[in-house]
Amino acid sequence: MTHKADMASEPKAALLGGVTSFIDMPNNNPPTTSLERLREKAALAEGRCFANWGFHIGADNSNTETLEKCLSEGQANAFAGIKVFMGSSTGNMLVDKGNALEDLFSITGARILIHSEDEAIIKANLEKAKEKFGENIPMREHENIRSRTACIKSTIKALEMAMKHGTKLHVCHVTTAEEVEMIRTAKQYNPEITAETSANYLWFCNEDYDRLGSLVKCNPAIKTAADRAALRQAVKDGVIDTIGSDHAPHLMEEKQHPYLSCPSGMPSIQQEISVLLTVASQEDIPLSRVASLISEKTAELFGIEDRGVIKTGMAADLIIIDPNKKFIVGESDEGAAGAAYKCGWTPYKGAELTGMVEEVFLAGRHVVAGGSLIDGTPHGTALKFTKF
Repeated sequence: MTHKADMASEPKAALLGGVTSFIDMPNNNPPTTSLERLREKAALAEGRCFANWGFHIGADNSNTETLEKCLSEGQANAFAGIKVFMGSSTGNMLVDKGNALEDLFSITGARILIHSEDEAIIKANLEKAKEKFGENIPMREHENIRSRTACIKSTIKALEMAMKHGTKLHVCHVTTAEEVEMIRTAKQYNPEITAETSANYLWFCNEDYDRLGSLVKCNPAIKTAADRAALRQAVKDGVIDTIGSDHAPHLMEEKQHPYLSCPSGMPSIQQEISVLLTVASQEDIPLSRVASLISEKTAELFGIEDRGVIKTGMAADLIIIDPNKKFIVGESDEGAAGAAYKCGWTPYKGAELTGMVEEVFLAGRHVVAGGSLIDGTPHGTALKFTKF
C-alpha cells in the first residue's frame, strides 16, 4: 500500500506533529503475522524513517503456535505486542475460528491488543442497511452498521477472557461510554487491563458525518457527543491509559467511493498531539497527564526502557510546545497545521487548535525548528522492547 503511505512520508508527518516514535500495526498488505514479515518491514524502515519505529505482530486464526514460539525462543523483543482483530477491519485479519481467541488470550509474556467489535452484529447490521438503501448506503449509517452494541458485546467478551486468563490486555480505540465503565470495573480485578482511545474520538462525533461524510469513516465508528464527553473524562481520570493515532491514510480518490467500497480510516498522526493539547485545555487536563498518555505510559506498557520520561540515561526524544498558540489546520505547513502525509489531506482541515509543537529533538539531535524539518535526513532508529 505504498502508493498512499510509506516509511518516509508518514514518519516525517509524525515528527512534524511532535511524535518522535511510533509502533506500526500489522494490518498491512501483506499482514505482519510472522518474524519474517517483521524483518521485511524493518528493512523498509531502516535508513528511511524520520521518527523511531517499532512494530506490533498480528494474530490470525492459525498462528498462535508461531507467536508462542517467538516468545519461548527469545524473539519477543522483536515486537511490542500482539494485535488481535475481534472484528474485521482494514487488512482482513479477523480472528473468528474455534478456540483461537482463547488460545491467544492465554499467551503469557506479551501484551494482547484488541480491535473490539462483534463481527456477527456488524454483518447483520450491514445486511439491514443494504435492504433499506441498496448499494447507496449513506455514510452516516456507519455508526449504525458498526454499532455501539457491536463494540460493547466484543469488549465484554474480551474482558471476561482477560480476567479468566490473567491476560495483559490493551483495549484499543475505545469509543463508547459503556466500554469506559466496563474497563473501569475490570481494572479492579485484573490490573494488567489497560485501554486506549485516539484523538479522533476525542474530537469528532456522529454529528460530523453530515459535514465530513466519508472523511471520518473509521473502525470502530465515531459515536455520539455523549460518548465523546465520556471518553474525555476517562482520559482525565485515568481509565484511558494511552492515546494512539489510529493513523490510517487513504487517497482522497478512495475516500470518495460509495460506502461499500470506501476504505475506513483517516490520516491523523500529524495533528494528534495538538488535538490532545486542545482537548486538555478545554477539559482542564494537566500537561503532566498529556505526557503520560502519549509517552510515559506507552513506554511502560511495551517495555521501551530507554524512552518515555526525561531523566539521566534516557534517550533525549523531546518536544517543546507553545500550549497557548492557536492556529487553523490547513492555513500553513508549520507543524500540525500542515498535512505532510503522502495522501495529502487531513479531516482536521479548518479546525482551530490550541497548542503547537515548535521544536523536536530526536536522541538529542535538533530535528524540527519552528514547525519545520531542519534537514531532509532521516534520523529515526529501531525501538527496543523488553517483555516483563
